[in-house]
Amino acid sequence: MTHFSRRQILTGAAAAASSFALPHLASAQSAAGRVVVIGGGFGGATAARYIRLFSPNTEVTLIERDPSYITCPFSNYVLGGFRQLEDITHRRDPLQQRYGVKILRGEASAVDTTAKRVRLKNGTQVNYDRLVVAPGIELNYAGVPGWSEQAANTVMPHAWKAGPQTLLLRKQLEAMTDGGTVIVAPPANPFRCPPGPYERVSMIAWYLKNKKPKSKILVLDAKDAFSKQGLFMAGWESQYPGMITWIAGKDGGKVESVDPKGMTITGGFGKEKGAVINVIPPQTAGRIAIDAGLAEANGWCAIDPASFASRKARDVYVLGDASIAGAMPKSGTAANSQAKVVAANVVSSLRGAAAPATVFHNTCYSLVTPDYGISVTGTYRPGPQGVAEVPNSGGVSPAQANAAQRKSEAEHTEGWYAGIIADTFG
Repeated sequence: MTHFSRRQILTGAAAAASSFALPHLASAQSAAGRVVVIGGGFGGATAARYIRLFSPNTEVTLIERDPSYITCPFSNYVLGGFRQLEDITHRRDPLQQRYGVKILRGEASAVDTTAKRVRLKNGTQVNYDRLVVAPGIELNYAGVPGWSEQAANTVMPHAWKAGPQTLLLRKQLEAMTDGGTVIVAPPANPFRCPPGPYERVSMIAWYLKNKKPKSKILVLDAKDAFSKQGLFMAGWESQYPGMITWIAGKDGGKVESVDPKGMTITGGFGKEKGAVINVIPPQTAGRIAIDAGLAEANGWCAIDPASFASRKARDVYVLGDASIAGAMPKSGTAANSQAKVVAANVVSSLRGAAAPATVFHNTCYSLVTPDYGISVTGTYRPGPQGVAEVPNSGGVSPAQANAAQRKSEAEHTEGWYAGIIADTFG
């Protein structure tokens, strides 16, 4: 586990809390009822914790398969070589010990939204009055011709769910001969963490620059543009000149097929061979959300933008990566922000009270080097077309920042991470 200073944690936690307009819920009221939360990541764990904070008399059961949570944020730093997997691994015990959340280890396999019941793979059934679904993403292995789950687990990792795949990609980079080519293939929108592939490229470049400087990185993108593109490209040019080539979808970057045995990727540009190939596939909402009938034909879950209540089932809320959240990106901060709004709406609905006003926030930090940080922020409110960004509420890091400013943003990244971990798991 990472050991942050008390000052880092308090500063980060305060920043995280102040980034959201938390609803006022009268503490004298109580809300009886049973709430079940599926998924214990940034969205689900935050929702479970805040429901208990807003209403200590409400019974909250968190269903989660894994004993610990390995964060996708900072997992790219493991690839860069300046973090270990244990640094980004966090237990959920405080949710139970400090806040009274009942943690039920297991995997949700079915939801009966009529009977208001969740069934686990082991046969256990849990009844609810309100259900919060935060299952994250499902990877579409069939979305990349020639690729498969087996290929991902052996030769062409995705590493888009942090854990063993992160270590596999790291080991491949370590084993690669200096002078080899690393290919990164990001998907089309929407997908988890839009800046993530490009921070990953930066962190891989950092490792190669220091350990295997003759190597190159080829980014074959399904998109024609990406989040914080100008900032990333300026950083690549200044920090890794000549190392990184990005090809847009319109220029042949979209992958048409892969050959795991030959370690090649084919697209409009032709065929390219890589020493290491990181395939980031198309994605959908987590499987349980789809099986429960909560998803649209596009694989994502439509929600009421003011409450994140499901459009498909009564007394069910869907948040985080699995939801269609309009202008909000699929990020850890977005899920954390949405979870607090969901918690307030759940408690209000159990009390029969009016729902509070809604505002959301997102902050996303990325590193180009360990001392070169960039970010994007935004504030969001529900609107007639879904969740919309408030004009002039945020923006990206200045394009002409000096080295001291970039280093300061890199340091802020540490505080952000400490804050969101404390705010999620307590």
